[in-house]
Amino acid sequence: MPGIFIVATALEGSLGRSGLELVGGARTLARPLDLEVSAAVLGHGAHLADAVDELHAHGVGKVYRCDHPALTAGQSEAVLAAVDPLVGRERPDIVLVSADTVGREVAPRLAYRHRAALATEVTALDVDGTVILARRQVYAGRAIATLAITSRPAVIAVKPRALDVPERAPVRGTVEEVSANIPSELRLQVREIHSERAEVSLDDAAVVVGGGRGIGGPEGFKLLAELARVLGGAVGASRPPADEGWVPITWQIGQTGKSIRPNLYLAVGISGAAQHVAGVSGARTIVAINKDPEAPIFSLAHFGLVGDYRQIVPALIARLKDAAGT
Repeated sequence: MPGIFIVATALEGSLGRSGLELVGGARTLARPLDLEVSAAVLGHGAHLADAVDELHAHGVGKVYRCDHPALTAGQSEAVLAAVDPLVGRERPDIVLVSADTVGREVAPRLAYRHRAALATEVTALDVDGTVILARRQVYAGRAIATLAITSRPAVIAVKPRALDVPERAPVRGTVEEVSANIPSELRLQVREIHSERAEVSLDDAAVVVGGGRGIGGPEGFKLLAELARVLGGAVGASRPPADEGWVPITWQIGQTGKSIRPNLYLAVGISGAAQHVAGVSGARTIVAINKDPEAPIFSLAHFGLVGDYRQIVPALIARLKDAAGT
Protein backbone atom coordinates (compact mmCIF):
# COMPACT_ATOMS: atom_id res chain seq x y z
CA MET A 1 0.00 0.00 0.00
CA PRO A 2 1.48 3.37 -0.99
CA GLY A 3 1.73 5.67 2.01
CA ILE A 4 2.29 8.85 0.02
CA PHE A 5 0.74 9.01 -3.42
CA ILE A 6 1.82 11.67 -5.91
CA VAL A 7 -0.53 12.70 -8.70
CA ALA A 8 2.05 13.55 -11.37
CA THR A 9 0.35 14.79 -14.50
CA ALA A 10 2.15 14.92 -17.85
CA LEU A 11 -0.72 16.45 -19.80
CA GLU A 12 1.35 18.78 -21.99
CA GLY A 13 4.09 16.46 -23.15
CA SER A 14 6.35 16.21 -20.12
CA LEU A 15 6.25 15.69 -16.39
CA GLY A 16 7.18 19.28 -15.68
CA ARG A 17 8.82 20.88 -12.68
CA SER A 18 5.72 20.79 -10.48
CA GLY A 19 5.62 17.00 -10.57
CA LEU A 20 9.20 16.80 -9.32
CA GLU A 21 8.44 19.42 -6.65
CA LEU A 22 5.83 17.01 -5.31
CA VAL A 23 8.54 14.37 -5.06
CA GLY A 24 10.49 16.81 -2.89
CA GLY A 25 7.43 17.31 -0.68
CA ALA A 26 6.91 13.56 -0.44
CA ARG A 27 10.50 13.05 0.64
CA THR A 28 10.04 15.60 3.42
CA LEU A 29 7.11 13.60 4.79
CA ALA A 30 8.19 10.05 4.02
CA ARG A 31 11.09 9.50 6.39
CA PRO A 32 9.64 10.95 9.64
CA LEU A 33 6.26 9.30 8.99
CA ASP A 34 7.86 6.03 7.84
CA LEU A 35 5.82 5.93 4.64
CA GLU A 36 6.63 4.71 1.14
CA VAL A 37 6.24 6.98 -1.87
CA SER A 38 4.56 6.07 -5.12
CA ALA A 39 3.21 8.11 -8.01
CA ALA A 40 0.64 8.02 -10.76
CA VAL A 41 1.70 9.44 -14.11
CA LEU A 42 -1.27 10.59 -16.16
CA GLY A 43 -1.10 11.62 -19.81
CA HIS A 44 -1.11 10.32 -23.33
CA GLY A 45 1.70 9.32 -25.64
CA ALA A 46 5.23 8.04 -25.73
CA HIS A 47 6.49 10.82 -23.46
CA LEU A 48 4.97 9.05 -20.47
CA ALA A 49 7.95 6.69 -20.50
CA ASP A 50 10.26 9.67 -19.96
CA ALA A 51 8.05 10.87 -17.11
CA VAL A 52 8.31 7.46 -15.46
CA ASP A 53 12.11 7.52 -15.83
CA GLU A 54 12.24 10.97 -14.23
CA LEU A 55 10.29 9.75 -11.21
CA HIS A 56 12.52 6.70 -10.82
CA ALA A 57 15.58 8.95 -11.14
CA HIS A 58 14.28 11.07 -8.26
CA GLY A 59 13.68 8.15 -5.96
CA VAL A 60 10.08 7.13 -6.59
CA GLY A 61 9.97 3.33 -6.69
CA LYS A 62 6.44 2.36 -7.68
CA VAL A 63 4.87 4.26 -10.57
CA TYR A 64 1.36 3.72 -11.93
CA ARG A 65 1.21 4.73 -15.59
CA CYS A 66 -2.14 5.74 -17.03
CA ASP A 67 -2.20 6.47 -20.77
CA HIS A 68 -5.50 7.70 -22.23
CA PRO A 69 -6.30 10.03 -25.16
CA ALA A 70 -8.48 12.20 -22.91
CA LEU A 71 -5.61 12.96 -20.53
CA THR A 72 -4.41 16.15 -22.19
CA ALA A 73 -3.89 19.77 -21.18
CA GLY A 74 -6.56 21.27 -18.96
CA GLN A 75 -8.74 18.16 -18.74
CA SER A 76 -9.40 18.12 -15.01
CA GLU A 77 -12.53 15.95 -15.34
CA ALA A 78 -10.50 13.29 -17.14
CA VAL A 79 -7.73 13.43 -14.54
CA LEU A 80 -10.24 13.02 -11.74
CA ALA A 81 -11.92 10.11 -13.51
CA ALA A 82 -8.53 8.42 -13.92
CA VAL A 83 -7.03 8.99 -10.50
CA ASP A 84 -10.13 8.59 -8.31
CA PRO A 85 -10.41 4.78 -8.71
CA LEU A 86 -6.68 4.38 -8.21
CA VAL A 87 -6.78 6.27 -4.91
CA GLY A 88 -9.79 4.21 -3.89
CA ARG A 89 -7.96 0.99 -4.68
CA GLU A 90 -4.60 1.81 -3.11
CA ARG A 91 -5.98 3.86 -0.16
CA PRO A 92 -2.88 6.01 0.48
CA ASP A 93 -2.43 7.96 3.70
CA ILE A 94 -1.45 11.13 1.88
CA VAL A 95 -2.19 12.32 -1.67
CA LEU A 96 -0.03 15.12 -3.07
CA VAL A 97 -1.41 17.18 -5.95
CA SER A 98 0.05 20.23 -7.68
CA ALA A 99 -2.17 23.27 -7.13
CA ASP A 100 -2.06 24.19 -10.82
CA THR A 101 -5.09 24.82 -13.03
CA VAL A 102 -6.03 21.15 -13.10
CA GLY A 103 -4.98 20.28 -9.55
CA ARG A 104 -7.06 23.09 -8.01
CA GLU A 105 -10.16 21.39 -9.42
CA VAL A 106 -9.12 17.83 -8.71
CA ALA A 107 -7.84 18.09 -5.11
CA PRO A 108 -11.04 19.18 -3.30
CA ARG A 109 -13.20 16.72 -5.23
CA LEU A 110 -10.78 13.92 -4.51
CA ALA A 111 -10.81 14.83 -0.81
CA TYR A 112 -14.62 14.89 -0.72
CA ARG A 113 -14.95 11.52 -2.42
CA HIS A 114 -12.51 9.82 -0.04
CA ARG A 115 -13.53 11.66 3.15
CA ALA A 116 -10.03 13.06 3.41
CA ALA A 117 -8.61 16.13 5.12
CA LEU A 118 -7.75 18.85 2.61
CA ALA A 119 -5.06 21.54 2.55
CA THR A 120 -4.75 23.75 -0.53
CA GLU A 121 -2.26 26.32 -1.85
CA VAL A 122 0.40 24.85 0.44
CA THR A 123 3.85 26.43 0.20
CA ALA A 124 5.84 24.35 2.72
CA LEU A 125 5.59 20.98 4.41
CA ASP A 126 6.99 19.66 7.68
CA VAL A 127 6.28 16.98 10.27
CA ASP A 128 5.91 17.17 14.05
CA GLY A 129 5.62 13.64 15.41
CA THR A 130 2.79 12.17 13.38
CA VAL A 131 1.26 15.54 12.55
CA ILE A 132 1.74 17.04 9.10
CA LEU A 133 2.39 20.77 9.17
CA ALA A 134 1.23 22.45 5.98
CA ARG A 135 1.99 26.14 5.60
CA ARG A 136 0.15 28.54 3.32
CA GLN A 137 -0.09 32.27 2.82
CA VAL A 138 -3.12 34.07 4.25
CA TYR A 139 -4.41 37.64 4.33
CA ALA A 140 -3.13 38.26 0.79
CA GLY A 141 0.35 37.07 1.67
CA ARG A 142 0.72 39.20 4.80
CA ALA A 143 0.94 36.18 7.09
CA ILE A 144 1.73 32.47 7.03
CA ALA A 145 -0.77 30.01 8.51
CA THR A 146 0.32 26.55 9.66
CA LEU A 147 -2.31 23.85 9.26
CA ALA A 148 -1.84 20.84 11.54
CA ILE A 149 -3.17 17.78 9.72
CA THR A 150 -3.82 15.03 12.23
CA SER A 151 -6.24 12.78 10.34
CA ARG A 152 -5.77 10.39 7.46
CA PRO A 153 -6.27 10.21 4.58
CA ALA A 154 -5.21 13.70 3.60
CA VAL A 155 -5.12 15.45 0.25
CA ILE A 156 -2.54 18.22 0.00
CA ALA A 157 -2.38 20.60 -2.98
CA VAL A 158 1.05 22.22 -3.24
CA LYS A 159 1.41 25.55 -4.98
CA PRO A 160 3.74 25.34 -8.02
CA ARG A 161 7.18 26.89 -7.48
CA ALA A 162 6.77 26.72 -3.71
CA LEU A 163 9.08 23.71 -3.23
CA ASP A 164 12.50 22.92 -4.62
CA VAL A 165 13.11 20.07 -7.03
CA PRO A 166 15.03 17.45 -5.01
CA GLU A 167 18.41 16.03 -5.89
CA ARG A 168 18.36 12.96 -8.07
CA ALA A 169 18.33 9.69 -6.13
CA PRO A 170 17.91 6.92 -8.72
CA VAL A 171 16.14 3.72 -7.75
CA ARG A 172 15.33 0.55 -9.63
CA GLY A 173 11.62 1.17 -9.83
CA THR A 174 8.59 -0.72 -11.05
CA VAL A 175 5.78 0.32 -13.36
CA GLU A 176 2.17 -0.83 -13.32
CA GLU A 177 -0.01 -0.03 -16.30
CA VAL A 178 -3.46 1.07 -15.18
CA SER A 179 -6.49 1.65 -17.33
CA ALA A 180 -8.82 4.61 -17.02
CA ASN A 181 -12.56 4.44 -17.49
CA ILE A 182 -13.07 7.99 -18.72
CA PRO A 183 -16.50 8.76 -20.20
CA SER A 184 -16.46 9.94 -23.81
CA GLU A 185 -18.76 12.82 -22.86
CA LEU A 186 -17.40 14.57 -19.78
CA ARG A 187 -19.45 17.29 -18.12
CA LEU A 188 -16.52 19.70 -18.52
CA GLN A 189 -14.12 19.48 -21.43
CA VAL A 190 -11.42 21.86 -22.62
CA ARG A 191 -11.92 22.18 -26.36
CA GLU A 192 -9.20 24.68 -27.20
CA ILE A 193 -6.33 26.38 -25.40
CA HIS A 194 -4.97 29.77 -26.40
CA SER A 195 -1.54 30.66 -25.08
CA GLU A 196 1.42 32.77 -26.01
CA ARG A 197 4.78 31.15 -26.50
CA ALA A 198 7.64 33.31 -25.31
CA GLU A 199 11.30 32.73 -26.09
CA VAL A 200 11.88 32.21 -22.37
CA SER A 201 9.16 30.74 -20.21
CA LEU A 202 8.12 32.89 -17.27
CA ASP A 203 7.89 29.73 -15.18
CA ASP A 204 11.49 28.71 -15.79
CA ALA A 205 13.25 32.03 -16.35
CA ALA A 206 16.35 32.77 -14.29
CA VAL A 207 15.70 36.48 -14.82
CA VAL A 208 12.25 38.08 -14.79
CA VAL A 209 11.39 41.70 -15.53
CA GLY A 210 8.02 42.56 -14.01
CA GLY A 211 5.95 45.64 -14.75
CA GLY A 212 3.19 47.22 -12.71
CA ARG A 213 0.64 49.98 -12.96
CA GLY A 214 3.49 52.50 -12.97
CA ILE A 215 4.43 51.41 -16.48
CA GLY A 216 1.46 53.44 -17.64
CA GLY A 217 0.23 51.31 -20.53
CA PRO A 218 1.01 48.52 -22.96
CA GLU A 219 3.66 50.55 -24.81
CA GLY A 220 5.87 50.58 -21.74
CA PHE A 221 6.03 46.80 -21.71
CA LYS A 222 7.88 46.87 -25.04
CA LEU A 223 10.74 48.53 -23.21
CA LEU A 224 10.61 45.90 -20.48
CA ALA A 225 10.61 43.18 -23.14
CA GLU A 226 13.79 44.63 -24.63
CA LEU A 227 15.43 44.61 -21.20
CA ALA A 228 14.33 41.02 -20.70
CA ARG A 229 15.80 40.02 -24.07
CA VAL A 230 19.16 41.59 -23.20
CA LEU A 231 19.18 39.69 -19.92
CA GLY A 232 17.93 36.45 -21.46
CA GLY A 233 14.87 36.57 -19.27
CA ALA A 234 11.10 36.78 -19.41
CA VAL A 235 8.53 39.51 -18.81
CA GLY A 236 5.83 39.35 -16.14
CA ALA A 237 3.40 41.76 -14.55
CA SER A 238 1.49 42.53 -11.43
CA ARG A 239 -2.27 42.26 -11.46
CA PRO A 240 -3.26 45.80 -12.63
CA PRO A 241 -1.63 45.55 -16.09
CA ALA A 242 -3.26 42.15 -16.59
CA ASP A 243 -6.65 43.49 -15.46
CA GLU A 244 -6.29 46.47 -17.79
CA GLY A 245 -5.48 44.21 -20.72
CA TRP A 246 -2.02 45.71 -21.23
CA VAL A 247 -0.48 42.23 -21.08
CA PRO A 248 -1.81 38.65 -21.32
CA ILE A 249 -3.29 37.23 -18.13
CA THR A 250 -0.65 34.50 -18.33
CA TRP A 251 1.96 37.11 -17.41
CA GLN A 252 0.38 37.86 -14.05
CA ILE A 253 2.58 37.17 -11.04
CA GLY A 254 1.21 37.05 -7.53
CA GLN A 255 -1.25 35.34 -5.26
CA THR A 256 -3.85 35.02 -8.01
CA GLY A 257 -1.24 34.50 -10.72
CA LYS A 258 2.02 32.64 -11.02
CA SER A 259 4.64 32.15 -8.34
CA ILE A 260 8.19 32.53 -9.60
CA ARG A 261 11.62 31.72 -8.19
CA PRO A 262 14.15 33.47 -10.50
CA ASN A 263 17.70 34.31 -9.56
CA LEU A 264 16.96 37.96 -10.38
CA TYR A 265 13.65 39.80 -10.37
CA LEU A 266 13.43 43.39 -11.57
CA ALA A 267 10.23 45.01 -10.35
CA VAL A 268 9.56 48.05 -12.54
CA GLY A 269 6.77 50.45 -11.65
CA ILE A 270 5.42 47.98 -9.12
CA SER A 271 4.27 49.36 -5.79
CA GLY A 272 4.72 46.12 -3.88
CA ALA A 273 1.18 45.11 -2.91
CA ALA A 274 1.06 42.01 -0.75
CA GLN A 275 -0.78 40.07 -3.45
CA HIS A 276 2.13 40.57 -5.84
CA VAL A 277 4.84 40.04 -3.24
CA ALA A 278 3.32 36.64 -2.47
CA GLY A 279 4.35 35.49 -5.94
CA VAL A 280 7.94 36.77 -5.95
CA SER A 281 9.09 35.99 -2.42
CA GLY A 282 11.08 33.03 -3.78
CA ALA A 283 13.31 35.28 -5.94
CA ARG A 284 16.94 35.26 -4.81
CA THR A 285 17.60 38.91 -5.64
CA ILE A 286 15.00 41.63 -6.15
CA VAL A 287 15.77 44.99 -7.74
CA ALA A 288 13.05 47.63 -7.59
CA ILE A 289 12.72 50.59 -9.96
CA ASN A 290 10.07 53.08 -8.92
CA LYS A 291 9.74 56.85 -8.88
CA ASP A 292 7.99 56.75 -5.51
CA PRO A 293 10.65 56.39 -2.79
CA GLU A 294 7.94 55.37 -0.31
CA ALA A 295 6.73 52.43 -2.42
CA PRO A 296 6.47 49.27 -0.24
CA ILE A 297 8.48 47.30 -2.82
CA PHE A 298 11.65 48.97 -1.53
CA SER A 299 11.25 47.31 1.87
CA LEU A 300 11.38 43.93 0.12
CA ALA A 301 14.00 44.68 -2.55
CA HIS A 302 17.70 43.96 -2.11
CA PHE A 303 18.55 46.93 -4.36
CA GLY A 304 16.44 49.93 -5.31
CA LEU A 305 16.54 52.64 -7.95
CA VAL A 306 14.33 55.69 -7.38
CA GLY A 307 13.38 57.42 -10.61
CA ASP A 308 11.41 57.26 -13.84
CA TYR A 309 11.76 53.87 -15.49
CA ARG A 310 11.61 55.60 -18.90
CA GLN A 311 15.04 57.03 -18.15
CA ILE A 312 16.50 54.21 -16.05
CA VAL A 313 15.59 51.20 -18.20
CA PRO A 314 17.00 52.53 -21.52
CA ALA A 315 20.23 53.49 -19.75
CA LEU A 316 20.39 50.04 -18.20
CA ILE A 317 19.81 48.38 -21.58
CA ALA A 318 22.55 50.47 -23.20
CA ARG A 319 24.99 49.64 -20.40
CA LEU A 320 24.24 45.93 -20.62
CA LYS A 321 24.69 45.96 -24.41
CA ASP A 322 28.00 47.78 -24.06
CA ALA A 323 29.16 45.21 -21.53
CA ALA A 324 28.12 42.40 -23.86
CA GLY A 325 29.72 44.10 -26.88
CA THR A 326 26.50 44.08 -28.87
